[in-house]
Formats: sequence, C-alpha cells, structure tokens
Amino acid sequence: MRRHLLWLSLLLQAIALSHADEQKILGSDADGSNGDNAHVEVTAAQEAKPVPGAELFDTALNELRKLHKPFKSRTQKQSGILGTLLQLGLKVVPTLRLSAPPAETTKAARPGPLVHAVKLLEESAAKNNSDALYLLAEMNFYGNYTHPRDFKVAFDYYQRLASLNGNSSAQYMVGLMYSTGIGGSVERDQARALLYYTFAANQGHIRAEMTVAHRHHAGIATTKSCDNAVKYYKRVADKAMVWYRSGPPGGMSWVSENYRIADESGGVYGGGASVSSAGINAVKAHPNSDANASIEDIIEYLDLLSQKGDFKASFNLGRLYYEGERGLPKNFDIASHYFFMVTRKFWKKGRIVDNYKPPLEKYACKAAGFIGRMHLRGEGVKQSFALAKWWFERGMTHSDAQSQFGMGLLYLHGYGVEKNIVKATALFKSAAEQDFSPAQVQLGALYLDQGNAEDPAAASHFFEMAARHGNLEAYYFIAEMNYFGVGRDKSCSQAITYYKTVAERTEPLVSSWTEANLAHEDGDDELALLEYIGAAEQGYEKAQNNVAFLLDPEQSRLPLPQWLYPRAQKPALLHDPELALIYWTRSSRQGNIDALVKMGDYYLEGIGAAADVDKAVQCYTGAAEFHQSAQALYNLGWMHENGLGLNQDFHLAKRYYDQALETNEEAYLPVTLSLLKLRARSAWNTMTNGRINSIQDEPAPSKDWSLSEWIANFLQDDLMYYDDEEYDPLFDDGMPGGDGNLGDFDDGIVESLVIIGLMAALVFLIMYRQQRQQAARRREEEETRRQQQEQHQQQQQQQRDGAAQNQGAPNQDAPNQGLFPPGGGMGFGDWAAGAVGH
Repeated sequence: MRRHLLWLSLLLQAIALSHADEQKILGSDADGSNGDNAHVEVTAAQEAKPVPGAELFDTALNELRKLHKPFKSRTQKQSGILGTLLQLGLKVVPTLRLSAPPAETTKAARPGPLVHAVKLLEESAAKNNSDALYLLAEMNFYGNYTHPRDFKVAFDYYQRLASLNGNSSAQYMVGLMYSTGIGGSVERDQARALLYYTFAANQGHIRAEMTVAHRHHAGIATTKSCDNAVKYYKRVADKAMVWYRSGPPGGMSWVSENYRIADESGGVYGGGASVSSAGINAVKAHPNSDANASIEDIIEYLDLLSQKGDFKASFNLGRLYYEGERGLPKNFDIASHYFFMVTRKFWKKGRIVDNYKPPLEKYACKAAGFIGRMHLRGEGVKQSFALAKWWFERGMTHSDAQSQFGMGLLYLHGYGVEKNIVKATALFKSAAEQDFSPAQVQLGALYLDQGNAEDPAAASHFFEMAARHGNLEAYYFIAEMNYFGVGRDKSCSQAITYYKTVAERTEPLVSSWTEANLAHEDGDDELALLEYIGAAEQGYEKAQNNVAFLLDPEQSRLPLPQWLYPRAQKPALLHDPELALIYWTRSSRQGNIDALVKMGDYYLEGIGAAADVDKAVQCYTGAAEFHQSAQALYNLGWMHENGLGLNQDFHLAKRYYDQALETNEEAYLPVTLSLLKLRARSAWNTMTNGRINSIQDEPAPSKDWSLSEWIANFLQDDLMYYDDEEYDPLFDDGMPGGDGNLGDFDDGIVESLVIIGLMAALVFLIMYRQQRQQAARRREEEETRRQQQEQHQQQQQQQRDGAAQNQGAPNQDAPNQGLFPPGGGMGFGDWAAGAVGH
C-alpha cells in the first residue's frame, strides 16, 4: 500500500511541476554543474520576497569559501626506463599509511569554519531553505569543503528537496543514486531511476535529458525507442548549439577531456595485452618517432629548434599553445609570441624580406591567419576587427584558408566592414576548396538559406565534407537534415547518431569530465568515481569504462606477495563489483572489446554475479570474432584445453592459441609456454589412448592443377632458377672442343620440350588404353545381347513346335479361321515367325 502511495505522490508532483516556481539554487539547473565554486542564482521575485533561512545560508557560504581549495591541472609526463624502474622500486619499498578516523568521529572533531558553516546550513535547512538543502546534499555526496561523505544523509536531503518543490537538480541526483546505489545509500532500482530522470528532463535539466536519451537509446530499464531517444538528444543538441554560437565569432573553443584512464597504462589488461594497445592499435615507435614522448618533451624539442631559427618549429609551437590539449592548457600569450616570431622573419617594416626560403611565405601567412583570428575573437588581446582584417589580408597573399574564412566572417556579419554576402560567399568557397571545414559549414548554411530545390543537396555535400574533420556544426546540420527530411529521406537512426555526437562533444556544458580528471590526477579516486558516474549515466562510453576500471577488483598487476609489497586497502566506496559489471556491460554494448572480455572474466569467476560459464564463453566468442582480441582467443584455447565450458579438445585449443599469437605478436611468451604444456598433455593422451582429441598436423593445402597450369608453373620455376643471381656464370661457358655457343637456344627449353613430349606420349597412352577398354566393353555388351537373342529364338522355336502338334488334333469347338490367321490374333505372331524361318 505504501508503495502505491509513493507512486501516486510522484505522479502528483509531476502534475504540479508545471505550476510551481522553481527556485534557483547552488548547482545551477541550467547546466547541472556541481562543485565548490557553485553560486546562488536568485530571481527577481525572490529578491522582493525574503526567503526563509537566506541570511543563515549566506553566512554559512562565506565561511565555506575560506576552505575552498580547487584542484590544479598537472601535465602528464611519461617516464623513461630509469624513471619507470625508480617508480617500481619505490612501490616495492614498504610504506606506512595512516588511515583516517571513522566518519562519525571526524565529523564531530573538525574545528573551525566547517563546523560553524554546517550548523548554520542545518538551521537554514530546517526552515526548508532550498539552497541550504541542496548544498548540504552536495557536501555529503561529493565531500565538498573537506566534509565527510555520507550518502544516506545526502539521499535524504536530495529527496526532501525534490519533494519540496520539484527541484530538477535534486530529482536528477535522486535518479542517479537509485540507478547506481552508490555507497549503499539506497537499493538499486532502475525503474525509479528512470522516473526521476524523466521528471528532471521534462523540466529542462540538460544532464537529465541526456541521461534519459541514452536510456531510451540503449534500452536501460525500458524498451529501446529511437523516437523517444532522438527527442531528448535533439533537446540537448539544440542547447549545445545555442551555447556554442554564443561565444566569439567562430564559436566556443575548449580542450576535450574525454579519455579512458585505463589507456594511460596500456588498457584494462596492460600494454600489449589489451585491444586498445595491441595489434593494429599498438603504438609503432622507432628511434625517429615521438610515439612515446610526452607533451613536455615535444615542446622542449620544438623550442630548441625554434631558438635555432627553425620557423616550422616556431609555428607548430604557436599552434600547440593556441589549440591546447589534455595536459597542456591554452596560452594565447605564448602562442602569439611564436606566431610573431614567424611573421617577423618574412615581413620587415611592412615589406617582404629579400632572399627568404620558399616555405617561409606559406608558414608566415598561416601564422598571420592565427594572429588575425585572435584579434577577431579577442583571445589574449583586445578584440579588434580592424587589426583582424589587416592580418587576414596579409595571410591571403598566399591563399591561407583560415585568413580567407576569417575575412568571410567579417563580410558575412559586417564586423568592421560593410556587410557583403557575395564577397563572403566567394571567400568561403576559396577556403572550402582547401578543405577548411569551418568554411565548408558556412557555405552549406548559405546554400540552405537560398531555398532552391537543388540547394539542400549542395549543402549536404559541404556538411559531409566538414564532418570528416569532426566539425561540430556539421554534425548538427546533418542531424537536422536527417530528422526533418531536408534533402533526403527522414532517418531516425542517422539523426540520433549525429545528435548524440553533438551532445557528447560539448563537454563543458553537459558533463563533469574536467572535475573528474582533476580529481583522478590529484589521487582522489573516490571523487573521480562520483564525477565519472554522472558522465557514464549520460552515455559516455569512456566514462562507463572509467567507472568500471576504478571499481574493478581484478586489475592486471604483478601478483607480488603482501609481505613484499604492502598495498593500501581500497576505500569501501571502490568495492562494488556488481556496479563494475553493469558498466563493463554498458561499455561493451558501445563497441569496447576489452570491456566485453572483462565481462567474460567476471562471469567465469563469479565476480559481481553468479558464475555462468556459458555467458563467459559468449563474451569471449564475441570478443574473438574477426581476431579482435588475442586475450579472448587465448581464454577460449585455455577453456578447450581444460574442458571448462567447452568440449575438451587439445587440437582446438592449439588452434585458438595459434590465432592469439597471429592477432598479437606480443603474446609470444604466454602462448609458447601454453603450447609446450599442451603438447605434453596431448602426447600423454595419445600414448595412453585417451578419449580427448589430440593435436593433429594440419594437412598442407593442395591444389588440383590442370596440365596447362602444371606446365606453366614448371616453366616459370625453371626460368626463375636460371635467372637466379646466385647462379654461377662460369657454367655458361662452352666445353673445350665443343660446338661453341648455339646462339639464343637455351638447354632448359630443350629439356622442357622433352618433358612436354613425354607428357604428351603419356597422355596418348592413357587415352589409347581408355579407348581399348571401351572397345572391349562394347564387345562384351554385343556378345551378351547375341546370347540373349539366341535364347529368345530357341524359346520361339519351341513354341512353334508345340503349336504344330496342336494343329494335328484340331479342337472341335475352335472356329474356322481359314488359311491365314487374322491379323492381331493370338496365332498370328507364331505363324508369321514360322513362315519367315522356312
């Protein structure tokens, strides 16, 4: 009964949401963000009407700001051989670790601003202050401001806030906790999770919209529905494009933080054993490559070349600092410094220098294009359309695509110049011909605005060209054209693919990748797990893989004894194999092969679920298809060798081991050792007449050649022999007293002709023998037919003799037939035969 009342109350809340004025609180419902730097957004109506407990909340917030210590991003520098050995040595040395006191004593013993702030927040929450409720929930969930985590308390605060006024952020967090059961706060219930997610999504919570879209797309706690999924993904993509276009000319820019933490160490099974670092995905490093170099090493090397006057190195350094990447934040000041180094080598006091190297003009114009872009967008300098135009004109002297595109934007929007669509279109075409994706997108958008029948096809062509380079706007336009059927047939599956890509790529708006990565780099894997879980629920495959990897109890490592390598115990929050299996499964459904192999391991060993050998075999077989995973092939060979889940078959086991080695050459040592053991077991099985199928030599494939093919191959081999470079030319000299050189006539051809003649004679003899056999067979058949005819004639003669005897004593009752029997009568045949015989 209580359960029905709960569902009824939730439905009533959903109906009342459309009439309730939602209060803006910490965390911002617009982007669903969280963290220590959250701020309060107060509406004008709330300013007019005092909010209960607002003064207490403001005082508590001021106290908490004294404790705020944000994470700082650190660059990732890969260690060399000595550095790696040093790290391993330090790990082997025993370390003393002090465990933190229990949560209860910690909370009571913390002096200073935190205790005072929490007390004020609790007083404010007692007055149903939404900001205080949300902030207390966040502090208990994420551990903000060094507050100890208590997930049950956090769930109570979130649920209380969601029930109070239907706050979308609180509803989203309640759904997340029902979905994961994180920290044992609540029992997992995917149906309730979807319900709360849907409540939040229908109010426009962007993370909830993305989560609901993923659940309908993947069929989590509901049936798969492309229509429902594309509806929510389109909402997120529309907001993403509004945010993207709200930035400076050319759109927002950011550094992608979306990556798998397992790949930093070679994958979930380590370097060389994982699909992500083996086979075709292996890093092919050689002495002249930078495959294993860190970004710091690359920058140091390029800077050394730049100081020696290498303008290419200077340009590449400027581009690195301008675009940035993970481990290297953007730095527009340094970028402009290197770009100016290149331009000054080509332009001196407003004129081109004499005797410059030919490639310098190209790189100087490219650098001018970047400087113009920085002035256009106001990046590192004050925004100036006049300076941007001046630098773009310099870059266009060598037809730089970025300069042409930037000048096109000036004319398209009238930035510092008179608006001119014709000039803008011509400039976009020139840049698009050089495969510059932003220009291709702008050109496609201009075609869509024309409204002619053939324009959508032309626009689609330019969007497809730009999409090859991963352009965000191109993905969005293609999704829109597939969704509305513009220039093509409607396609829900195509639309959802592109909408999902747009949603996932706008990371700063929809996800918490930055916070998660910073926490992981700082060593706080618990906070990293909580941040990754949010992205994993939204459908990021890499985040799902990260969550599973952090929770994985069987991470690949050297199994050293505990007394030799005292390892610190993992926090209780990271002990959840059931949740790990859930996210391995979701990651595998999005095409991650290593995650599929991990699923097999879990089902084989009974981790996170009951042991199920059949499911393990299915996982390994799926991962081994098309020789994708050497690990899965090896596991199948081991299962065939030991008869675990599969028929014990030494021959099949050897085949799987061989395929594993073919797929990954780095599996040589384990495969070789396994094959040695397998051959010993197979030999013993053969000697003892065991029932197991032993290893058998594979028959060499043989091809049935025709006579012409055999002769051609023989002649080719013969000519190859005599054309061999190792053939001694001394044997070409004629014998003393002989006939000398016979011209171009080759002895090898004579031998070939003799062999051909012998073969022809052999064929003739075979054909002659076959004809003799056929003739003898015909004679036997004729003799048999003759004997049958003689027997038949003898039988007819006996019948005539009997008929003649019967004529000597005629039957009185027989009618008088005359001299000749009537035609077709019973005696006509005998009479005729007798007449002929006489």
